[in-house]
Amino acid sequence: MSVNESILERFKPAKGKTKVTRAEQKPNQIEVWIQGPKLNPRVRQYFEPGTKPQDAGAWLERLEIPAPAELLELNPDGTNASDTVEVVPNKTVGAWSSKEAYLGAHYELLREDAIQPLRKAVLAFRNEPEQFEEFFGNTLGIYQNVHVVGLVCSTRGIALRVTFSTFRAQKRIIWEQSKRLITGSLVVLSIKADRFKSTLIVATVASRALASITQNPPELDLFIAHADDIEIDPAVNFIMLEERSSYFEADKHTLLALQKVRTESFPLAEHLVATTPAVAAPRFLTKKPVLDLTPVFVDNKHESHEKTDVLRQWPDEPQCDLDASQITALKRALTKKLAIIQGPPGTGKTYVSVQALKVMTANWTRGDPPIIIACQTNHALDQLLNHIAPFCPELARLGGRSKDRENVKSRTVYELRQAESNSKLPGSAGNGTRQEMARLEGQIAALLLPLKPDNKAVLDHDLLASLGLLSDHQVKSLLTGASEWVQAKQTNPNHAARSPLMVWLGDALEPVVPPGQPEEYGFQLEEADLEYEQLKDIEAEAAAKDDEEYDTLHGNSYSLADNFTGRKNVISAQKISAYLHRQDLWQIPEAARGAVYRHLHKEAKDKIRDSIRPLAKLYNAQARLRQIGTWERDETILRNQKVIGVTTTGLSKYRGLIAALQPRVVLIEEAAETLEAPVISACVPSLQQLILVGDHKQLRPHCGVKQHENEPYYLNVSLFERMINNNVEFDTLVKQRRMIPEIRRLLYPIYGNLIKDHDSVRNPALRPDVPGMGGVNSYFFTHQWPEKRDDLMSCVNSDEGDMIVGFVEYLVYNGMKTENITVITFYNGQRKYILSALRKSLILQGRQFNVVTVDSYQGEENDIVILSLVRSNTNGQRGFYLFGNGMLLFKFKTWAQVLTILAGQHKKCKSDRPQIEPSRLNEQLPIRCSNHNNLTNIKDANDWDGIAGGCQMPCKQKLPCGHACTLHCHPFSHDLVPCQQICSRKLACGHNCSAPCAGPCVCKTCNKTRRGTPPQSSTAVVPFDGTERLAPQLSSGSSNSWKSFAHDESARYAAIVSEPVSLRSSPKKTDDSVLVDPDGNGEEEKLKKVSKGLQQWALGLDGTTSAPMSLCSGSSEEGSRTVTVGKGQALLVDSVGVGAGMGMGISGYGKMPGGLVEGDCLLD
Repeated sequence: MSVNESILERFKPAKGKTKVTRAEQKPNQIEVWIQGPKLNPRVRQYFEPGTKPQDAGAWLERLEIPAPAELLELNPDGTNASDTVEVVPNKTVGAWSSKEAYLGAHYELLREDAIQPLRKAVLAFRNEPEQFEEFFGNTLGIYQNVHVVGLVCSTRGIALRVTFSTFRAQKRIIWEQSKRLITGSLVVLSIKADRFKSTLIVATVASRALASITQNPPELDLFIAHADDIEIDPAVNFIMLEERSSYFEADKHTLLALQKVRTESFPLAEHLVATTPAVAAPRFLTKKPVLDLTPVFVDNKHESHEKTDVLRQWPDEPQCDLDASQITALKRALTKKLAIIQGPPGTGKTYVSVQALKVMTANWTRGDPPIIIACQTNHALDQLLNHIAPFCPELARLGGRSKDRENVKSRTVYELRQAESNSKLPGSAGNGTRQEMARLEGQIAALLLPLKPDNKAVLDHDLLASLGLLSDHQVKSLLTGASEWVQAKQTNPNHAARSPLMVWLGDALEPVVPPGQPEEYGFQLEEADLEYEQLKDIEAEAAAKDDEEYDTLHGNSYSLADNFTGRKNVISAQKISAYLHRQDLWQIPEAARGAVYRHLHKEAKDKIRDSIRPLAKLYNAQARLRQIGTWERDETILRNQKVIGVTTTGLSKYRGLIAALQPRVVLIEEAAETLEAPVISACVPSLQQLILVGDHKQLRPHCGVKQHENEPYYLNVSLFERMINNNVEFDTLVKQRRMIPEIRRLLYPIYGNLIKDHDSVRNPALRPDVPGMGGVNSYFFTHQWPEKRDDLMSCVNSDEGDMIVGFVEYLVYNGMKTENITVITFYNGQRKYILSALRKSLILQGRQFNVVTVDSYQGEENDIVILSLVRSNTNGQRGFYLFGNGMLLFKFKTWAQVLTILAGQHKKCKSDRPQIEPSRLNEQLPIRCSNHNNLTNIKDANDWDGIAGGCQMPCKQKLPCGHACTLHCHPFSHDLVPCQQICSRKLACGHNCSAPCAGPCVCKTCNKTRRGTPPQSSTAVVPFDGTERLAPQLSSGSSNSWKSFAHDESARYAAIVSEPVSLRSSPKKTDDSVLVDPDGNGEEEKLKKVSKGLQQWALGLDGTTSAPMSLCSGSSEEGSRTVTVGKGQALLVDSVGVGAGMGMGISGYGKMPGGLVEGDCLLD
């Protein structure tokens, strides 16, 4: 009886009973037997070895992780073998001869693509073992002084903890943005003295916790591929290699899946192997062809869609919001066993997928298997699931990192698992594994005790005897001699505490100094590989975890160290062996005892290692059973979901779990960007329908070896593209609803005249021109400004960034909302620079900005898209503006064609271009004032100074008060412009008002504020919703120009100053802001520092406010001065300008949103 069976036997209920009373209860029974979910045996069956087909090739028996011989490339005589491996190329046109040929070719191609870079790296290093990384083109990571410092008994298996040196990089590594040694990376180790001449250990990175990898020396956890290669000796010095351009983990699961597919029935082989063009309906649909189409099609008096035989009575012209090509594609998605849908940008690929899923989920009945949907990226998957969640809450997400915390995060398997009962699943493979792993860990921990870092003595003589390294006579002689020696040394009490071996060693004993990392002073920072979030996405996909704790192993770790060793002495191994044959150890010369102990120490660690290796194999096997048990539990959760989302990598990694669910339908978005092998993995035996949605004319899949993308291999030709090449049925979406024609025409080099414009994008009322651009809705601003690197070595072009920030300000002046503008860049350094500059902009205070990297924006859209190329196609609806070095881009064929179109020189699409077609490519950006139609060319960021959304002409239009506007030309309403001219209105006292229109009326003669006759104010209350602001004359100049403006304008408030009253609450002091103080004589005081967060600026009882200057400035010299602002008004200027204050008020005792309101403070 197995362990699991015995556990089940103990908890089996009595026959015919659901509850056991205390009187009837036996010691091994539980009180209540709860009938839980039934175990699905298919999960465990998936991992059982399948029957090898007779015609299967040797590839079917390849190991999961490459064997050392596969990477060493040695001939039998020890010389280097050829680094060329013959593989069968991908067959992009025509049928494959058999399933074996098809699967075998893809397996061998993918495996070679995954491991060839590392194999060549080992060969290159073996030929030049003393070189630094730069010699190998910086694609080879070389880590020296690698030492084992711990062993981890994790829930995922046994891992070794190692420290290492990055000295060979000759750079300071930014681990937060480095692809070096990320989780799942394949590495190889060799003893330093061997240098990969004959020995090689293969390992994968188990975890790379940032806190560990950034210490000195860096620390890393490794899974050793083969347990017989596990080493626990801290003294062994390894060298470790990593090929940095490849990532084995992404392919490992797919390779395993291909081997499994070979032993299973293979659905859709008539198309994937034989490339049959005609496609039939899926089997489940032929049995029940009547579907409810009302989730997509609206019923009318002539036709009902609630019960439609979709195979015989598809609606001719259904009422819906789909165009004709989308309806045709929807029909294919619902009725064909292999449905291929191509969609150029903006034609609604995802929308059609969502509509198909609406119909499928509406017709889903209990007992039906889940529908599997997959995307190439986590970001795209989250987007798709977000579209599905409103009509299908019964969804789940497998693996990876979901950034969507509103709809998707709560539906990850981890979260669903946490909500379930923790009761055991009867019969699960995972039952009992925890106890067995704990038992094995206890044995391993006991074996490692002699290597604990806190040991204060040398190895115990009893341990050496138990390991067979010392005989009983030798131990006895050791004890006798040591006792006599201690008695002779009784004058020193410390001698009695020394062990017999320490006494025997005497001065030949010396402590071991742990290895350290060489200093990196003077090294430059290494260039960042990826952004932090991108690395986390990759590692999350790699780790076998669903709870995002992928960068740390869970389990107990056991530190290892050599505390003492024998003093080195050059003695041959034969001489040491001869000494150890002496039965009296005291007869060994003192000069040789250090070397003898070194030998005993090494032999002891080898024997401990040899005892741990079989235990590690057993432990790893239990960890595998534990994972299977977890999947068995997950299957009970997922079987009741209608939709399960996963990345294309997850299709292979979770294939055992997916296959157990027996899905009939798999839908893959971004299918043209996915290698064929992961899509093959989706073909589980139960599959009846495969839906592929994508566009092979955009991005192709990525290969690890560049040569594999070209003739004759064509590994980067997706299944999606191969089927189209072989005339397998497919539909193309042709009507785009995203871009105005001016932007859409940039796609002509790719699509020709295939794409048609929907009426909505041609309608100026729905897609108006970008305001302030005079009809120029697409433009390439080219420059040759140099870029630089930020502290994390990410590319930054500050000149380009400043130019873009000025452009965003200009667009906002002209009425665009910031949420309708997206700035895209390829580099996180540039993203951070632009985002920081936007936040500092005085005009844009309090707004939200869309500044993203290209990877995170794929598939999204916005009204205006600004692309920051930094060093040198995206989804703009109304405007598309590029900033970069056009000369560099002209070197690339597609970009050259796009730039030629922008330059107005592309003849083929002339008839499809707007009639007025000036050049859209220049070193200056043309903007056009909407008031005067004046053209202004912006050559650099400084040209934005003085531009407030219009041109340089004075406005001179009438304000609501009747005075002329004194600002430069501007597009925003005059209701937002505070008039600064003298009011001159007749007051009740008979005198004329002497205050500016924007403030309360003041009689300078009477020296009082006249409340009874307020002036016609031009100051408006503006809701603080980020749509409008009080707009000053200067738009984005330096902070000094803003201070000057604020200082000058404050003089005009001099007349409103009246006699001071006491201040109830003083402002809090910081160093961030300054106060503009108009005194009674009309002269300005210096700008004084005052609290930026002025929370309690109190109003006087009579409506005036006063405070000692010392409370605002902290200056004791001016403690007697007062700040007086009539009717509770104060003008505060931020240290970078007054614009931040426009549109934010303070009233009474706290902040309030709003514009400048009488009785409020104008606050930054």
